[in-house]
Amino acid sequence: MTFDELNDKQRTAVEHGEGPLLIVAGAGSGKTKTLTSRLISLLQRGVQPESIIAITFTNKAAGEVRERVHQLAKELTDLRVKELFLGTFHSFGARILKKEARIFGRTANYTIFDADDSKSLIKKVVAGAGLSERDAKRLTPLVLRREFSKIKDEMVDPEEAEDELVYRLFKLYEQALQNNNAFDFDDLIQKPVMLFLGNPEILDGYQERFRYILVDEYQDTNTAQYMLIKLLASKYRNLSVVGDDQQSIFKFRGSDFRNFLNFEKDWPDAKVVLLEENYRSTANIIKAASAVISHNHLQKSKTLWTNNPEGGKVKVIEQYSADGEAEWVAGHLDAIRLFSDYGSLAILYRTNAQSRALEQALIERGMSYRIFGGLKFYERKEIKDIVAALRYGSNPQDSVSLDRLKKSFLKKPYTQLKEELPQKAASLRPVELIGYILMVTDYFNYIERTQTNSVERIENIKELIEFASGFEKMEDFLERISLLEATDTVKKKDLKRVQDNIVNLMTIHMSKGLEFDAVFVVGVNDGLLPHQMSYHNESEIEEERRLMYVAMTRARRELYLTFYHLPSRFLSEIPSGLMEFEGGRGFDDEERYIEMD
Repeated sequence: MTFDELNDKQRTAVEHGEGPLLIVAGAGSGKTKTLTSRLISLLQRGVQPESIIAITFTNKAAGEVRERVHQLAKELTDLRVKELFLGTFHSFGARILKKEARIFGRTANYTIFDADDSKSLIKKVVAGAGLSERDAKRLTPLVLRREFSKIKDEMVDPEEAEDELVYRLFKLYEQALQNNNAFDFDDLIQKPVMLFLGNPEILDGYQERFRYILVDEYQDTNTAQYMLIKLLASKYRNLSVVGDDQQSIFKFRGSDFRNFLNFEKDWPDAKVVLLEENYRSTANIIKAASAVISHNHLQKSKTLWTNNPEGGKVKVIEQYSADGEAEWVAGHLDAIRLFSDYGSLAILYRTNAQSRALEQALIERGMSYRIFGGLKFYERKEIKDIVAALRYGSNPQDSVSLDRLKKSFLKKPYTQLKEELPQKAASLRPVELIGYILMVTDYFNYIERTQTNSVERIENIKELIEFASGFEKMEDFLERISLLEATDTVKKKDLKRVQDNIVNLMTIHMSKGLEFDAVFVVGVNDGLLPHQMSYHNESEIEEERRLMYVAMTRARRELYLTFYHLPSRFLSEIPSGLMEFEGGRGFDDEERYIEMD
């Protein structure tokens, strides 16, 4: 099989022989095609399929690579592609532990505990540990699960934990896992690393078996994943990794893109191939995104280019508020659907809370949409809890809302709400009643103690508060919410049928790996993108800039960047010749900055 459809750089990577290989794959440069072609190339050269492992981060990515490999191999009937391992880090770790479970005091039919299972087990451990009331309040099951996960993902010696009580509880948790013949999700990487570090002869056996290792999205590896790969590849050194440090946006999950940047230090004789030709976007989009990311200091430089048409300029639009921005975007999307041939449309945002205004604007125009990888605003638990309290206060005969309050809150705050809400609702504005509900239930503290994505949930509540502040009467506010929910009639079964007419809403994090004809990046404000929580640290600002770069490079033909109030510093990094600015006062108006003081 030849690889005529590959460009010169891709072919260089595919045809590389023995030894370490770093493929630096810019956005839209054919990363998956290169990885799958290299797999086929190894098989064509006579490498036994059972000695190859190809590792991805998600089952979706593994499925895509598997499908492409089988497609490429159709004409090569003698290649036994089904015998190579192609899956995620965790599925690979699970395969190792099936064979080596006895070393950790388990049997081969062990159970894998998910996050909820782990939290339940930690609750039992804490209950039997005799903690003081103060320690039990400080070290909730959620907090402990985060600490235990950090110990495993970062390969920390638990004896070196800053909190001695955390170390003691970690040991009890580990014993409880063993007693349950179970591993948690983090164990699937950490335990194989421990196995290899403590048993050189076992490591040697796996090194002999898996002589060729390919890793996708290498910039997203955490410490445990990095160590697992390095240990496995250290004998035969046939390690091929592909990724892009400029698209590393998962630091909050523990990924460390320095593993990617330091590849040549780990493997000094590595072959480095830069894939710089973009096949996805117009030239103007590529130039604009490249100009933004060039301001990051810590990166592996590359020059992205394309043979695609120049295309239109990047549209930058200023609006007066989040609602005004949403109305403009919805109106423009409606026009695009009617008068263009664009098949895929997306709205990207930094935080999930931003979807509220956008959903409202789309619903009011009767436009079909879906939240990609998440729940619609009024379906989120924290919003449903508060809205149920408002509805009960407005209508004490609403037993459904009262039942939700009983399930959501402890007995004392539930009793107080049941008794006082109707009276309070009669005299307070909607925003004031929400404040009362949050105070009685200590809801923000409850979320921080019990929910993994507490920051996101609190942002959702603050968005509801902002929306409620525009209403004087409770019945008007609840009616508006009810009408929005009632008119949002798109059913899941209809999504495939009207795929091209669906507007896709998602966070920038969720958009990675996807592409759309037209992309609207909303809330490109300082405080949102970059997020205000990143202000204290330059490395955090650089991560936010990588988010901006990922968002911009999702667009194939049209890119719109909208903002209100204070424009993002990233907008000023786009050369003026690549932008069309609409509305407002521009970026250099000093008055707007004085107003924000």
